[in-house]
Parts: sequence; C-alpha cells; structure tokens
Amino acid sequence: MAVPATFDQSATGFGLPLAYNLARAADLAYKDEATIEAQAREWGFETVRHHRTRFTPPFPLQDTQAYTMAGDRMIVTAFRGTEPAQIRDWLTDGTTPPWPGPARTGYVHYGFAEALESVFPDVAKAVDDLRTDGQSVWFTGHSLGGALAMLSAARLSLEDPRLQADGVYTFGQPRTCDRLLAAAYNKGLQGRTHRFVHDNDIVPQLPPEPAFTHVETLHQIDSAGRVRERTGLVAGLADRAKGLGAAAFSPDGEGVRDHLMRNYLAALEKALA
Repeated sequence: MAVPATFDQSATGFGLPLAYNLARAADLAYKDEATIEAQAREWGFETVRHHRTRFTPPFPLQDTQAYTMAGDRMIVTAFRGTEPAQIRDWLTDGTTPPWPGPARTGYVHYGFAEALESVFPDVAKAVDDLRTDGQSVWFTGHSLGGALAMLSAARLSLEDPRLQADGVYTFGQPRTCDRLLAAAYNKGLQGRTHRFVHDNDIVPQLPPEPAFTHVETLHQIDSAGRVRERTGLVAGLADRAKGLGAAAFSPDGEGVRDHLMRNYLAALEKALA
C-alpha cells in the first residue's frame, strides 16, 4: 500500500487508505472555514456546510465545531477535537452527572452529550439534505471530536435509522458511554466503527472504568506504524489506564505526544508505507 494521493469516495468498510483519508478530514476540522472549503473541493467534495454553536457548559469549552462535506459518492462529517490540557478536567471529574443516551438507552458522559446536543440537529439536517443520491455517510473526529462522531452515529442508528452511518473512524477517542449503550451501539453498527489509538495515547484511557467504556473495534498503532485489531477483553486490556496522575498530561509527556493528531497521521503514513 501507499499513502493515497486522492480521496476515494467509493471506499467502503475498513481499509488503511480510507482510515488515512478520514484522519485527514478529522485534522481539517481544526482549520478555518476557508481552508476547509478549499481542501474539500480539492478532494472532490463540492458542497460544504459548517456547524458551529456556542454554549456555556461547566467545562473549559465554549463551542462545538464540525463540518459536513458532500460529494457524488460520499458524505463526511468531521468534528473538531480539543487539546489534552483542556479536556483533562472533563475526563477526570468524578462528579460529572450522566446524560441519558440516544433513545433513552444507557447513558453518556455529560460534557460530550451537551457539546453534541448544541450542534447535532444541524448536522443531522445537513446529512439528510445532502444525501440526494444514496451517498455513503461517514463520521470522523479526533479526541473530543471522536467522541462526538461516535455519539452522532449512535443517535442516528437508534433514533433515525434511515440515516445510519456507513462507517465511523475515530482517532484518540475517550471513553464516551456506559456498557448498555456500548452494547446497543456495537449491535446496531456492527463492523462499522474503527477506533484508532496511537501507541501510549492517554486520552482513550479516560474517563475511568467501570462507569464509562469503549465501543468496538480498536485498532492499536504502535510506534513503528504496525496496526493491530483488538476486540473484547483484549481491547479492554489495551485501553487500561496506567499512571494517570497530573504529570501524565504534561505537554512533554509521551501520552500527550502520542495523542496529537499530527502524530496519528504520521503513524498511519508509516503503516501505509
């Protein structure tokens, strides 16, 4: 394989070239609107809608940002993430109340749910409006954006199945929901979710178990760019937290370096090479 030169809108299922392209789409969510639109057109997506809303949660985040790009064969919604220093308080606050999950199934992390609630109606409308010719639908995001991508797919699957995602690719996604919702999600989107974790990335190890858990399937990327698929108990062991003191979120720490989106892209480029 090689690093893809184009964005293949006919891709389906799982593949590293598709993972790399959706990682690039997740990275693009951090850019300004003009840059997003120019790059989307270069990739062959002629229509772009931006989703941005401001809110005031009890967390150090004031808005949710995402964009949806639509081409002839594919629609992609990518959610912007946030820096580890900003997300740390969300992930380590044991007093955070739960939020009921989609279709009242289980519960989700309050901060993630509130962030998504502020923008989801606009995202769902964009997907509905732009899916004019049976295009495949994909969600992606890094860090917080990965949590929002997974929750968007969960809401569509459980609340509006006609818009069910064809695939969800996330990068450095934290734990987002309880085991009841995770089980319903895994059943409804079986084989469609691909959760990438780069080496010792600290964010996927939080919030702590057993209150929160991950959805399947995990793809662990090591420092040499090797990708290993893990499910069930093996995935749980791979995600287990170790040494999560305040120093673990140091900007110079391995867990934070491995979380950076540019390092996910570099690792996927190694894997493709």
